[in-house]
Amino acid sequence: MTRKISFSKAINEALHQEMERDEKVFIIGEDVAKMGGDFGITAGIWSKWPKRAFDTALSESAIIGLSCGAALCGLRPVAELMFADFIAVCYDQIVNNAAKLSYMYEGKASAQIVVRAVTGGGIRCAYHHSQCIEPWLMNIPGLVVLAPSTPYEAKGLLISAIRNNNPVIFLEHKGLYNKKGEVPEDLYELPLYKANIVREGSDITIVAAMSMVDFAQKAAEELSGQGIQCEIINPLTLFPLDKETIINSVAKTGRLVIIQEGPKFMGYAAEIGSMVYEEIFEYLKAPMKRITSLDTPVPFAPVMEDYVMPQYEDVLKACNQLMSF
Repeated sequence: MTRKISFSKAINEALHQEMERDEKVFIIGEDVAKMGGDFGITAGIWSKWPKRAFDTALSESAIIGLSCGAALCGLRPVAELMFADFIAVCYDQIVNNAAKLSYMYEGKASAQIVVRAVTGGGIRCAYHHSQCIEPWLMNIPGLVVLAPSTPYEAKGLLISAIRNNNPVIFLEHKGLYNKKGEVPEDLYELPLYKANIVREGSDITIVAAMSMVDFAQKAAEELSGQGIQCEIINPLTLFPLDKETIINSVAKTGRLVIIQEGPKFMGYAAEIGSMVYEEIFEYLKAPMKRITSLDTPVPFAPVMEDYVMPQYEDVLKACNQLMSF
């Protein structure tokens, strides 16, 4: 049965169903047990499985370190980082332990952990609670970085992540938590490492992830009224990236716009753009465009945060510029 539920409820349901299915799955993090998490994502789990939901001290390094050890013993931890910004505190555990274990032990041991990290800006949380941290992680072989944009994707990708034997960083954009969409009640998996073609088109390829997908869809709808057909690609797995789907789309349209919430320098938009230039430069009809935040910390004042972050009008402007070539 399919019904409409929120992004946050879809994640909560995935956790409940996977804990019911597999007794090796457990929850760990700050206030994730009795309180149900700062955003309510783990609500109801502690009352059902009080011995499989653990509140911790304010130590992200300890949370991930314990999770790595538990994974080596055969368990499947799902750790919550209340804000993705604080992945910096446990960066060593993720980069030098979790990401390398399988490689070091030739697959005989691995850190099959899922790190749920609440990311993104737009809701006035200021400097230390609004960053987009995916570029910090996309240069680390051994990690999987997931970025759902709908409730359906959130549930299916989280279930796949929990069952995967690689360490997974599961990015949850806080601006999407209240977004509703159709989600089956039954357990289902979505394939990792596979992008989603959100909308088909022939004139411009727009690549967007997480909350930026809504920008892309709104722009594509408006541009279609002008006779411009946009194809929207949502990577879903930011690393390892599904290069083939993006390359095939740009080869068809000849134009590329990438929307990225974080700062421009060294973001995933830069990597995707470079990949396209290296692989299919001869197919391009116009230079690619990147729509990103400014290279600055996220301000606290609402008017300043809006100024720094990418805006819908920027997407329209970029698409119209590309069609002028």
